[in-house]
This record gives sequence, structure tokens and C-alpha cells, in this order.
Amino acid sequence: MFFRQLLAQDATLSYFFGCGSCHVGIAIDPVLGDEQWFIDEAAKQDVKITHVIDTHVHADHFSGGRKLAELTGAKYCLHESNSSRVAYPFEPLQDGQRIEVGNVWVDVVHTPGHTPDSICLLVTDKRRTETPWFVLTGDTLFVGSAGRPDLAGKEAEMAAQIYTSVHKKLLTLPTEVELYPGHTSGSVCGAGMSGKPASTIGYEKRWNPMLSLSREAFVAALTETIPPRPAEMDRMVEFNLGR
Repeated sequence: MFFRQLLAQDATLSYFFGCGSCHVGIAIDPVLGDEQWFIDEAAKQDVKITHVIDTHVHADHFSGGRKLAELTGAKYCLHESNSSRVAYPFEPLQDGQRIEVGNVWVDVVHTPGHTPDSICLLVTDKRRTETPWFVLTGDTLFVGSAGRPDLAGKEAEMAAQIYTSVHKKLLTLPTEVELYPGHTSGSVCGAGMSGKPASTIGYEKRWNPMLSLSREAFVAALTETIPPRPAEMDRMVEFNLGR
């Protein structure tokens, strides 16, 4: 298995990983303008990009997902709840669905809250073990923080959804599972996140201040510390919806 993490603009983290022996790879959350980086990395690794996934319809940057898929012939994937929202065809992903990329398994975990369509991706290298190795948490859970809940409105309701998604779906994973978020410090997608671009489920359970709170305290804390909205948020969302 190979794995690459890219620190893109606006403290966004993108990912490229897959099965080198089977010559296939998958791109996660590419930013517009970074498509060539993925193409170059695929050439270095001698792999074909088969899937491009956005963990949600982004509001903080212009997605390069559709463009990268077009350039490489890959499937462009979003959670199925976007079927009536976006103005372009995509491969719908369902909660619990497994994508096989050679010897790599990618399990889709629907984690609404930051946005209704947010997903996390649980990754297993089956040549080593059938126990998950790491999880890409998108904008749901960060190192030291959690995602902002206001982008779809109804801040308290969405914050409560994040609490449920984190506690019911992410914190039930084995403690040794590595955690790779969609952003690092400096992003407007959450408050108080660490500058470290990776962690583990166990470390976050113990040291992430948001995860020791009750549901009520979590909702209060998350709705009291919402960063300013991105300056071009409306234009970014419209672009990412294909409108």
C-alpha cells in the first residue's frame, strides 16, 4: 500500500493512496489547481486513479474532484444524499459501502453534522490484516477539535449530529486506528484544531477536549466557537454544486 498526504491551500489536507501491486489508486478531497500533483504522483507510483472522492460538498475551497476525474477517467464520488443537489452526474456512495482498490478496502461511513452529506473513509490494507488501519475524517473530526456545524444552518441541530457521528461511528473504532483529517490549523472549518496533521482514535479520545463533553456541553461549545464564514463561501458552494 502507498499513502500520500498533501497540504493544499487554506490548510486543506488532500490524500492519495492505493495498492501499488495492483496499480490502482484513489484520490480524496483534491483542491482545484492541484490535479497535476495527483497525476504526477500516480505516474511515479505507476498506478491508475480509479476513484476521486469528495468527503462532502466543500464550502471553504473550490474542489478539483470533478476535473481530476475527467482528466484521469476515474469515477467521481459523493454521498448519495447529493443526488438532488448537484447539477452533474456522480457515483453515489452509501453508508457501509465498501470500495475495493486492489488490496485496499475503503469503507464509507456516513457522518452527518458538518454538512448533511459528510462522510468518513475507513481504510484497510488486507495484505497486512483485515483490521482497519486508518480513517480519513474529512471535516467531521479534527486533531484536537471538531467540525463547524453552521454551514447548513441549524447550528445546534447540526452540532448534535456531529456529536452522534463522532461518538457512535468514529470513537467505536479500535484505539490504534490512525486519524487523518481534512484540515489542519489555520482552516476556517473548525476552531482550535492542532497543527499536527495526523493522530489516532485513542489519542483523540484521551486528549481532544471536545470528546470528554456531554452532548449538551459539546453542542454549547461547538456553537460558541464558530469561526468567520469563508469570504467566498457562496461562490465556492455554487461551483462545487455545479451551478
